[in-house]
Amino acid sequence: MSAPCIICVAITGSVPRKADNPAVPVTISEQIESTHAAFEAGASICHAHVRNDDETPSSDPDKFAALKEGVEKHCPGMIIQLSTGGRSGSGTERGGMLPLRPDMASLAVGSNNFPTRVYENPPDLVDWLASEMVKYDVKPEIEAFDLSHILMAAQMHKAGKIPATPYVQFVMGVKNAMPAERFVFDFYVQTVERLFPGAPWCAAGIGANQIVLNEWAVAAGGHARTGLEDNVRWDKATLAPSNAALVTRLAGICAQHDRPVATPAQARSILGLRAA
Repeated sequence: MSAPCIICVAITGSVPRKADNPAVPVTISEQIESTHAAFEAGASICHAHVRNDDETPSSDPDKFAALKEGVEKHCPGMIIQLSTGGRSGSGTERGGMLPLRPDMASLAVGSNNFPTRVYENPPDLVDWLASEMVKYDVKPEIEAFDLSHILMAAQMHKAGKIPATPYVQFVMGVKNAMPAERFVFDFYVQTVERLFPGAPWCAAGIGANQIVLNEWAVAAGGHARTGLEDNVRWDKATLAPSNAALVTRLAGICAQHDRPVATPAQARSILGLRAA
């Protein structure tokens, strides 16, 4: 049997609204409930954002604290990965939740275009976020929207700004950023394996590319992300029923490739995280 596959569930993000899919969890209680169901279905990482009452994105540390507390209570051992993404705040506001000491946090190490805006990650902010993660023992997940982001992660690792082995996630299919093309995916895998021999990596596909990247990542020996943040649809004609349903589908892909779904304890070992 092949190595276990870590399933990350991105439960809500900053963009999808209930108007897009009523299953998108917005309130803290909805997110905890949705995460618990995804945990029961096999997810060992919860990638989390928080929202305001009007569904707009927030970076409020109190909201993150309430979500973290609820997930820890209802999903024992699950890896909590908080987002430092730029849609919910600006400047150091983006790292205001890091003193909560989540297991992981997302870290974008460079800028790129998004569908209608520039995703700005200036070097001074990237360095500050990375230093805060070191300070609070939070493992970064490098969000690679471009090849330069992988190379920058290597530079930061060499300089000691990312002290442990980097965990890189390829985000593919964002309009104006990295396309979901197989030859690009293969090159990214080769680049990570050359720069960080033996290091774990992950892939996420946006929209209809979600299941495509799930297949590619699992088959290539990587780890995979799913969830309503990235994709609100089950197929072209149907909305996704829930985060748990998307996790269950990904678990089925793992089974097809003879890869057991990683338990939270296995995921922590693979990623070099502290015990729960």
